Amino acid sequence: MEPTSCDTFVALPPATIGNRIIFGKNSDRLFDEVQEIIYFPASFHSHGKKLECTYIQIEQVKETHAVILSRPSWLWGAEMGANEHGVCIGNEAVWGREAVCDEEALLGMDLVRLGLERADTAEKAVSVIVDLLEKYGQGGNCSESMVFSYHNSFLIADRHEAWILETIGQYWAAEKVEEGVRNISNQLSITTKIDREHPKMREHAKDKGWWDGQKEFNFAAVYGPLNSSWITTSSGRYYEGCQLLNKHKGNMTFETMMEILRDKESGINMEGEFQTTGSMVSVLPSDPSLPCIHFFTGTPNPERSVFKPFIFVSNMTQLLETNSPTFGHEDPVKKKPRFQSKPDRRHALYRKHEQAIEIIESNEERGRKMLEKMRTLEKEMLKEMESVLQNKGLDVNRAAKLFSQCVKNEMKVYDSKPGSASASAGFTGMRHHAP
Repeated sequence: MEPTSCDTFVALPPATIGNRIIFGKNSDRLFDEVQEIIYFPASFHSHGKKLECTYIQIEQVKETHAVILSRPSWLWGAEMGANEHGVCIGNEAVWGREAVCDEEALLGMDLVRLGLERADTAEKAVSVIVDLLEKYGQGGNCSESMVFSYHNSFLIADRHEAWILETIGQYWAAEKVEEGVRNISNQLSITTKIDREHPKMREHAKDKGWWDGQKEFNFAAVYGPLNSSWITTSSGRYYEGCQLLNKHKGNMTFETMMEILRDKESGINMEGEFQTTGSMVSVLPSDPSLPCIHFFTGTPNPERSVFKPFIFVSNMTQLLETNSPTFGHEDPVKKKPRFQSKPDRRHALYRKHEQAIEIIESNEERGRKMLEKMRTLEKEMLKEMESVLQNKGLDVNRAAKLFSQCVKNEMKVYDSKPGSASASAGFTGMRHHAP
């Protein structure tokens, strides 16, 4: 499979403004795949309970954290998301010398959700993922429309640090990113700085003849694919992402991260058979009295989508407009043989956005005005969220409805007639109410 899919970014102080960590990811999937934004509250589970992931059952843990996920709507896991403790995870498809396992096990996207549900720090998420990888393995088809399997890399961040975790089969290496900027794409990027690793990773490489045991161990060089011409090209998305991050190093904000995700010239905002089907940006302040704020599009092409904020508080409003329909045991993913049909998984926001894109592409003047309204709506929300971060105040009752209300306002923009006023974000004054 051509290595085409996704980019994930992180910027840490002093590369950012305001002593914050900024996380961002584009989920690049098949063009017709629907990505939903879905919330799951924290839960307690009885001893011995089993958990049904995309393909296999695993043992459930006693307690799981609240999570917000952006996920392909046909599966259990997620491409990206965050939890109530400020942990964010995104994954990437990678390939290497080890063959990809076709047998059904945990998908990399399952591991993203499991890491978020079970870890309250970035490093603990690394431990959760590698322990599950050791116990259950990774494998299975990663698409409901085609045969598409891969190994996985992960970028994991919290309020204080970030980790890169890269896997090839059961073997893995992890690197702690303590400051500056970093990105991952569809290639191994951990070289000689390895802070944690599979205990038999080097021994396995020696047995295979990939490493002589004498040279300095370089994970990407040893475990990466033999044909690496697509990695070294300077026009690759990984290198373009590096350049964009370094261009804004020292002045990075969540708005800057959104612009990076919207960049088409670099290929980061992807078009074609594979396209950017969902985007996420999170701002993680080091000050624990300030909320982490997570922005999601829930629709394809961030250049023509609206980033909407989500904040974890109690009594969250259900995200009905971005939840896809469910089909229970009749879902073609659950029935064997799998994927014999493909149901309509579009959620309400996705449908409205589709209609809006048709207008944008068919009516230049009306489309331009609609895009202007979308940007105005987004700017109002971004300004309001910056005020929350600056003033340490949050009305928790309003925050519980924040994402849902922003989605409704976005849908009003799509329904608006030519010449009508822009929908307001409706959260002015939110910063004046302490939790």
